[in-house]
Amino acid sequence: MSGGAVAGLIASGAFAVLVLFACYVLFKLGKIFDEAAARVRQTGVAIDEGTARVRQAGATVDEVNIALAHVNKELDRIDAITASVQTVTTNVSSLTSLFAATLGGPIVRVAAFSYGVRQAVTKRTKADVTARVSEQMKAEKAQRRAARRAAGATPVGAVGAEGRGGGR
Repeated sequence: MSGGAVAGLIASGAFAVLVLFACYVLFKLGKIFDEAAARVRQTGVAIDEGTARVRQAGATVDEVNIALAHVNKELDRIDAITASVQTVTTNVSSLTSLFAATLGGPIVRVAAFSYGVRQAVTKRTKADVTARVSEQMKAEKAQRRAARRAAGATPVGAVGAEGRGGGR
């Protein structure tokens, strides 16, 4: 074989190796594109799920806004009720002050007077009872002395006429 044939054979072998290497690279590149396509599909599904969740969140936010609108209406009603209660409280306070000023002083005077009367009656009754008990005790003591004298007994601690230094 001549030098040109050998060079052609080497060139064709190198070209065959180059084609095989290019086929290998294209095969690997195809796998990468398949994997990228799968990832893009997964990302699309995830985006769809995210979009559905965002829609649900939007619906929830709308429901919360409706609920807040109802709460605000109720708070307006409560504010009106609170204002009415405050007015009623002010009126009751004024009425109480008027009542205390009108009837409070005389009622306090009547209460103080009745307390003083009760105290005076209690002291008088106590003094009467003490005086009666004291008189009754004195009367009983006098009766016992009279009974002892009548019986001829000498009271305890009493000394007869003989014991005083001789009879007179």
